Amino acid sequence: MAPTSSASDPATRPIGVFDSGIGGLTVARAVSRVLPHERLVYFGDTAHLPYGDKSTAAIQAYSVKICDLLLKQQCKVILIACNSASAAAYELVREYVGSKARVLNVIDPIVAHVGQQYAGRTVGLIGTKQTVNSNVYRKKIDDLDAGVELRSLATPLLAPMIEEGFFDNSISGNVIETYLSNPVLDDIEALVLACTHYPLIKRQIAEFYQGRTEVLDASDVVAHHVRQYLAGQQLLAPETATPPRHHFYVSDFTRSFEESTRIFFEQEVHLEHYPLWE
Repeated sequence: MAPTSSASDPATRPIGVFDSGIGGLTVARAVSRVLPHERLVYFGDTAHLPYGDKSTAAIQAYSVKICDLLLKQQCKVILIACNSASAAAYELVREYVGSKARVLNVIDPIVAHVGQQYAGRTVGLIGTKQTVNSNVYRKKIDDLDAGVELRSLATPLLAPMIEEGFFDNSISGNVIETYLSNPVLDDIEALVLACTHYPLIKRQIAEFYQGRTEVLDASDVVAHHVRQYLAGQQLLAPETATPPRHHFYVSDFTRSFEESTRIFFEQEVHLEHYPLWE
């Protein structure tokens, strides 16, 4: 699937993106908007979702297997488009991939953004149990020494709720309101959506705050970081007359997932079944 010129020109190789399921498609969608000439190879590990309640060892094993596929596709960059996998497997994946591809995650760009824009202020964060309990955001933000007070809350019902298509309705509204009313999040000036599913409920979250709190969609921040990174490494794909053809793999296929994929990516998507373990 990789073009014949890819060996001689690394810039023409695709960007690999992976996630535990379809949440990472919000990141892939943002990347394709910011970088319309880049070809994407996406892998959704639907056989093992959600990663948020899996052990670190399990997430690392899945991530390494996925990277094998993305390396076979000659990806120039592998973007871990999942907060849980970024927290659990980024260092291991970077070591495993070595010089074959660059590895990026969804945590570092948002940490840098928070440090630049919210120094000395109070910032909230919602995500899976794995992401919140790992304390990875707190450690990295504390390391910036920017005086940011981070208040984190695990919101484990949100991702499966969104996977089941419950967003933009009264059920999701009640669940969102219950979580955001938690005293842990009182008086925050910004809220980090530390799960790639959450952009689909960003509007409902913003409605809850009514302009009092900025809602930070990590997918946009990550997409701009990827563009900046590729430009700095001279890996930006050359402009083409026809839009690139993205490829989407899943480890377990269902029709409902194909429908959800369309909602997350906002366009028709053809999914190819690729089991991680035969």
